[in-house]
Amino acid sequence: MLCASSSFAPPASAAMMTMASSSPVSRFAHPSTLRYDLLDQPRPCSSGIQMKMRRNPITTAYAASADDSPTPKSYKEVIKPFRQLFAREISTQSKDSDISIAKVLLYIAAEDEAFLAFDREIDALSFMRERETIQDKTDSEEELETVQDQSDPSETASEEQQQLLQLDGKSIPEWLSELDAISKQVEAELVSRDINRCHSLQVLEAVNTVLFDMRGFERTPTCFDEDPKDYYLHSVLNSRCGSAFLFSVIYIEVCQRLGVPIVGARVGENFLVWPKTENPDELFEVAATSGKSLFAIVNGKCVDDPKSMASDLTGKSLQDLDIVTNRDIIGIALANLMRVHWRCASKPTPGQMLTAPLSELNNNFSISNFPLLRPQDLRLAIAAAERLLILDPRNWRLRRQLGMMYYYVRQCRDAIMELSICIADFAIGEEEAKELQLFVKKLHQLFSMMSPLDSARLAVR
Repeated sequence: MLCASSSFAPPASAAMMTMASSSPVSRFAHPSTLRYDLLDQPRPCSSGIQMKMRRNPITTAYAASADDSPTPKSYKEVIKPFRQLFAREISTQSKDSDISIAKVLLYIAAEDEAFLAFDREIDALSFMRERETIQDKTDSEEELETVQDQSDPSETASEEQQQLLQLDGKSIPEWLSELDAISKQVEAELVSRDINRCHSLQVLEAVNTVLFDMRGFERTPTCFDEDPKDYYLHSVLNSRCGSAFLFSVIYIEVCQRLGVPIVGARVGENFLVWPKTENPDELFEVAATSGKSLFAIVNGKCVDDPKSMASDLTGKSLQDLDIVTNRDIIGIALANLMRVHWRCASKPTPGQMLTAPLSELNNNFSISNFPLLRPQDLRLAIAAAERLLILDPRNWRLRRQLGMMYYYVRQCRDAIMELSICIADFAIGEEEAKELQLFVKKLHQLFSMMSPLDSARLAVR
């Protein structure tokens, strides 16, 4: 049972960013719909993620080297194969129990890595072109022809792509093998203790021993300086340091491989996991050696924090919680990425709330007065929101947030479409509808004044 700190904080007001639309069924239980985070505080930007791609026009959708390889026309061509992998894995045609949480999170990381690598390549090519002289014009024309001749990046991604895609030097199957290795190490620890897998509590104790004592994993503390790399599974497995939420995912994946079912639920600001057991009170028994319960060891400091709702849980109250699905867990992971990247993006404008322009329309607000935002992190936040909509297409608040982020990157046509869908297809409040209608009207005016060059240049980020 791990805690995902500061990931599910309820809003203090309607203006703050959250996407829960119904009340919990108990003091601890949260609704079954996906919940999303406050996006109103800046955080430092540090992706901490590196990308190594083998050259292959089909599987990488772009060339890794700017020196001798073509570049796609837009980032959308780059991310399309990875978005297809994500959509295929979480398709409604798949049973929830058949969805591999770890694999989907690695697909998410792969897409973001592909964008970051593409962004770096675009910057490098821009720098090179600035230094080109008139005599280099012929070379530039040859490069353009190469771009036109390259393979179609929209081809359906294959299993070969998973092998060639490198995340910190390992393919997706190799990262999944890392989880296999942890489970085998736990199994060896159980054998050394002469413990049967049927004893779920003792299995969890063995997982704790392997993760924290043998492998040196540690949770990052809750703070305002969250690093995006702590929210990518491959990065956590590599650095052995990350968010409490991803430790929950590791517990689920490792125990699943050992045949021990683990369930999870959102409790206040935290995400907790625990094994299915007929006697949940055992989870809260304090061990003489550590002075902590197994529940606290697995879920971290939030259980002992009197300010946390998790500190009030008992074996009986666990039964009142809404158990999340695999799709819910993936949604939580994406919500965390959306939150942390938005806070990185808005760091140059402290306190910038995502929907702030909607509430400022009557205060002489100029729709063309865009706040200063970091474009790379903003694009990553948009990617997280787009994938969330694939999971939860009927969430109008999420669609509104996505529309506002499109506005921030000057993709006025996309912003108009998403916000118009909110107005036409959802039963939103009268005041909210008026705000959106007025904002969409101003967006139409802004779009008519923008040149195609300005729109295209800003949209690529």
